[in-house]
Amino acid sequence: MVRPFFTNIRLLILTIVLILGWGLSAYIGLPRQEDPELVGRTAVVTTVFPGANAERVEALVTTVLEEELAEIEEIETLSSTSRVGFSSVVVELLDSVTDTQPIWSKVRDEMADAASRFPPGAAEPQLEESNMKAYTLITSLTWNLPGEPNYAVLRRYAEELAIIMRGVDGTEEVEFFGSPDEEILVEIEASELVGVGLSPQQLANQVSLSDAKVSAGQLRSSDQNVAMEVESELETLDQIRQIPVQTGAGQFTRLSDIASVSRGVRYPLIEQAIVSGKPAVVVGTMMKSGLRVDQWAAEAKAELEAFSDRMPQGVSLDIIFDQSEYVADRIDTLILNLIISAGLVVVVTLVTMGWRSAIVVGAALPLTIFAVFGWFTVFNVPIHQMSVTGLIIALGLLIDNAIVVVDEIQVEMQHGDAPLKAVTKTVKYLQVPLMASTLTTVLTFLPIYLLPGAAGEFVGAIALSVILSLVSSLAISLTVIAALAGLMLGDSRRQYEKACQKAQPGFRDKLAMTIMKPGVWWNDGLTLPALAKPYRWSIGRAAARPLLAVALTMTLPLIGFITASTLENQFFPLLDRDQFHIEIEFSSQTAIAETEEQVLQAREVILQHENVEDVHWFVGESAAKFYYNLTGQRENQSYYAQALVQLKSQEGVNTLVPALQTELSEMMPSARVLVRKLQQGPPFDAPVELRIYGPNISTLRELGMEVREMLTTIPGVIAVRDDLTEGRPKLGLIVDNEQVQRAGLNNTAIAQQLAAYSEGVTGGAILESTENLPVRVRLTNQDRASLEALASLDLRPDQAGDRAFRPTSALGEFDLVPELASIARREEQRVNTVQVFIDADVLPETTRTAVQERLAAENFELPPGYRSEFGGEYAERNSAVGNLLLFVPIIVLIMVTALVLSLGSFRQAGIVGAVAVGSVGMALFSLKVFGSLLGFMAIVGTMGLVGIAINGSIIVLSALNEDADARQGKPKAVEAVVMKASRHVIATTITTMVGFVPLLADGDPFWQPLAIAIAGGIGGSPILALYFTPAAYVLVGSHQRQSGQMPPNQSAPTAAMANGNGSASLLEASE
Repeated sequence: MVRPFFTNIRLLILTIVLILGWGLSAYIGLPRQEDPELVGRTAVVTTVFPGANAERVEALVTTVLEEELAEIEEIETLSSTSRVGFSSVVVELLDSVTDTQPIWSKVRDEMADAASRFPPGAAEPQLEESNMKAYTLITSLTWNLPGEPNYAVLRRYAEELAIIMRGVDGTEEVEFFGSPDEEILVEIEASELVGVGLSPQQLANQVSLSDAKVSAGQLRSSDQNVAMEVESELETLDQIRQIPVQTGAGQFTRLSDIASVSRGVRYPLIEQAIVSGKPAVVVGTMMKSGLRVDQWAAEAKAELEAFSDRMPQGVSLDIIFDQSEYVADRIDTLILNLIISAGLVVVVTLVTMGWRSAIVVGAALPLTIFAVFGWFTVFNVPIHQMSVTGLIIALGLLIDNAIVVVDEIQVEMQHGDAPLKAVTKTVKYLQVPLMASTLTTVLTFLPIYLLPGAAGEFVGAIALSVILSLVSSLAISLTVIAALAGLMLGDSRRQYEKACQKAQPGFRDKLAMTIMKPGVWWNDGLTLPALAKPYRWSIGRAAARPLLAVALTMTLPLIGFITASTLENQFFPLLDRDQFHIEIEFSSQTAIAETEEQVLQAREVILQHENVEDVHWFVGESAAKFYYNLTGQRENQSYYAQALVQLKSQEGVNTLVPALQTELSEMMPSARVLVRKLQQGPPFDAPVELRIYGPNISTLRELGMEVREMLTTIPGVIAVRDDLTEGRPKLGLIVDNEQVQRAGLNNTAIAQQLAAYSEGVTGGAILESTENLPVRVRLTNQDRASLEALASLDLRPDQAGDRAFRPTSALGEFDLVPELASIARREEQRVNTVQVFIDADVLPETTRTAVQERLAAENFELPPGYRSEFGGEYAERNSAVGNLLLFVPIIVLIMVTALVLSLGSFRQAGIVGAVAVGSVGMALFSLKVFGSLLGFMAIVGTMGLVGIAINGSIIVLSALNEDADARQGKPKAVEAVVMKASRHVIATTITTMVGFVPLLADGDPFWQPLAIAIAGGIGGSPILALYFTPAAYVLVGSHQRQSGQMPPNQSAPTAAMANGNGSASLLEASE
């Protein structure tokens, strides 16, 4: 396999150029992202049911939808909320689903079946699929003039901008925020309606009948057909004003004589965007997957610059979020870390192996990295923090294969073999053990790559990068690197002596005498004679007293396991970034104007902090998604607002967030205020959730209130809410049924007429370009803004002949009636979810434990038929860890099989297994020493560590099996074998550890636990490989000798793993 690369220098050069060219072209063309994309496994089914209370919505709409949707086996969870006039069902698919579109098609079919069972008045259900991506570019059209904003102007320019952005190649989606609907408003006073003897519905019907948007048939003759149409379509405001209206007395008047007709946005506004304290319409634009965000953003911003020149006076076009800047910053940092790690690995190789070996071994780094970039295009892996960090993790691992190959070739050449023979011989006996070693490491990273669900999609690229790096490194080391070693390495001692023998050495001779001088560290690698003797003594003592050595070497791992229970848990850490978000929620009856006034006051408080650059509020809805795991499911909620807070820098964010939490909570004591840093990893609604299931709403509500009262005093808790505690006041008309009957009315007719008076009724529309503007007939604000005005409204009886109106007050009295704001369900059961929100510096698991302890201390018990469970971060973490361990048993079985076959012994495979367990203990011990968290990334790092840590022990066992005296358990022989194997074990340990230096030095709480777990475990692996393994080998061998069972002599391929063959230990002096 390697011979053609050595004998044909052109093939070698072309292969190197091909790998570099493939990787470079792939790097240029690969998509850039800040974070991996998650599959959108969540969708929301919404249904409008006007006039129905929460109980009716639940019974007649929500449960019907749940019954139909439950038939789809790919659905994991159904959770719903039934509110007044509105049903929302959240559909979550199984983690195993990767192609969601066929499932959403099934969901739509079931929705259609459910709609056929809906009661009259319920609208068709709508499906909105979630998108787990952030907007690539968020822009705003901001109104800068004093006075009321002209939303019609902002909306029209926003629609024009949306057309332009959709025209940018690669645009996936464009969405508006704070863009109110336009309408034609026919506003009439209540007295005028009574005067003409019409109800709002009757007036709207007459307007609608004047708008003939229907076919009038066709003129058919023997030679042609011509379509006919009544030319009375409403096209202008003047046409609407001139509509003749027949009064109740049979006379006619023009609409403009009894009502005012105007065009504008519909008030009250449903949602608002306030950018930099000014009214605005926000446009969010999302790029398609698989593209370079920097190139797309450059084209999009060029279009924005051209469009901004067309803005009218008083309207500005501003960019409030540009994802490409964050992507560029993140990737630049990661690439710098990659370069630093590579440099450190090369420096360590230089120190341990000498400059010539360092050059050859160092060549494996760029070749492997560029090969992995090429494979990224095959596996559709973008460049983001996970894929690049996977390369950083792999740097110290991929160099191991090259170190073994280069060192063995150098040894063979020093023993007198010709370069070609040394290369072919080395590759022949190393290819099998190197493949086995690579396989064991790949297998430990495989569960991470195979991890299903959002957590797997988030971290899977790390494992794939490592796997591709190891496999590429193996192939390159056995071909290109082996050939380069044969061509570049030689007998430095012979060249040195030849240069020394010259009477007048030239410059090249002097250079050779300097850099090829035997025994100096830069030529042969560093030796530490002062440590050689005590190190050899310690190895000898371990071999002589194996039981004591086993006990001592397992002390640190044992401490790690014992202290693991004291490690604090966290799923994924919060993100340190120059952005965070604020959520404010008032009582459910709060009007949007009041919410707007409150958040503008909050903005002034926020801007008093020096590091705050700007604040952008989204009122009545969730903010435009500026980070991938923001859920963003709030809409049509006048009492809710969310802010994007932009900082000048991320410095001080950890002190600013709690400070603002305190200030805003004190400023708005009746509101629920949450100042939150961005959360990494899969999203969840609240850090801590307690779900209480049961059949009775009143009981669930009481239980929720009881739990809330217990939890509000827990340290670190800033807010507690539940689904059922908050009621909603309702203005109820308590009718006198006898009076209603005498008036010729019924309760339904009263409700319909009151709705028409207060909210208006649509009749006709104006078609303007591609937009349809409805015509709405409504009372003036003065006639519907107070209880007295509502009570004085005159209602028209149903009988056609009776033109007498009856005032509402004659039919009943208005009174405030409490009403349940919403009913929540999960898994087709009623549920009250108590959500606990905590300070940014408090861990969710700490609070969850405190919740458990508080409930136990208060003797909180559920009645029969009720149950509870924890959700939030706890549920997401358990699900992810469970999925991570799903493939572990089969992979462990494969690894055991490979170890038994390669070592020829179950007992020796058991030794390796003990080393694997010990390395986990070392990782846990390291996490404890450095005060790190046992988060998901620490677990991922510990799993990957196992395959790395056992390689040194495999090498030592293979070398021991090859030595006849060592197989007999003779301490001196064991000592000699271990000394020879030490060079490779220590060198690869150091190179692997230094690769994590940038991650450790960066201080990022996301990567530190992973780096500490792997680097700490690898740092302790030499103890297990060089002390525990030979001691355990002696113990096992003693038992085998007593029973007459000895492992067969291993073949050369396995023995070569020891990197022995006369190479000196890093610690061994030239004795």
